[in-house]
Amino acid sequence: MGVGMGTARLWVERWELQQQHYAIAREERFTVIADVVEHVVAHQDRPLVLDLGCGPGSLASRLIERLPDAEIVAVDMDPVLLELGRAHHADAARYVDAVIGESGWTGSLGLDRPLDVVVSTTALHCLSERTLLRTYRQLENLLRPGGTLVNGDHFAPDDRRCSELTAHVGRRRAERSRTHDHENWDAWWSAAAQDPELTDLFAQREERQAALAHHGSDNDLPLARHVELLGQAGFCHISPVWQFGDSQVLVALKD
Repeated sequence: MGVGMGTARLWVERWELQQQHYAIAREERFTVIADVVEHVVAHQDRPLVLDLGCGPGSLASRLIERLPDAEIVAVDMDPVLLELGRAHHADAARYVDAVIGESGWTGSLGLDRPLDVVVSTTALHCLSERTLLRTYRQLENLLRPGGTLVNGDHFAPDDRRCSELTAHVGRRRAERSRTHDHENWDAWWSAAAQDPELTDLFAQREERQAALAHHGSDNDLPLARHVELLGQAGFCHISPVWQFGDSQVLVALKD
């Protein structure tokens, strides 16, 4: 089963447009993540990068442009997005179907050496706190000494008044960049489901979602709690390196 390159290009381009409205300052956040990765692997001949919750290869495609010698392993549990990535960004990464945090998921990655960097954008918030801690520990174990975890997501401050302010700043940024006829998340999925080339993939997606009904929902953890969990997982140097509203890039370094 495969998706034609024209179909993949259409849906990935529409995905990129709707994500620009969903994820605040998304392109700038991608650029910052690439800056961090570039710095961490500056002296590595063939850096190995793991992209968690890769979707259709949005971040992987940007990273490979910056670091053409990198090997990127991109993992996701959504068969629709994975196949779109394989068809449209085939040269960006090796795509792996796995459920992050589930038992044995790291074994499916096919890694033959320690990771240099783990990256993720708006994916790890889908894990329960217990699963997130276990996943952080697994990733720390997979990284080489000096390796780095880079997580771009929406993290609210602990303080309620501060969180109200950062959320407002983010909303205003989104409003200024939004067009009246933009396609949102739900509209994209509804439209893609009507494409006959994607019918079988959507059937697989529904089966996967039914099987993973227990997987959890957004954890909504504040930045400070992520820092605590990363510390418990063995990371020693943890800091945000960029922020706009609630959108932040959090970096954790392994000794």
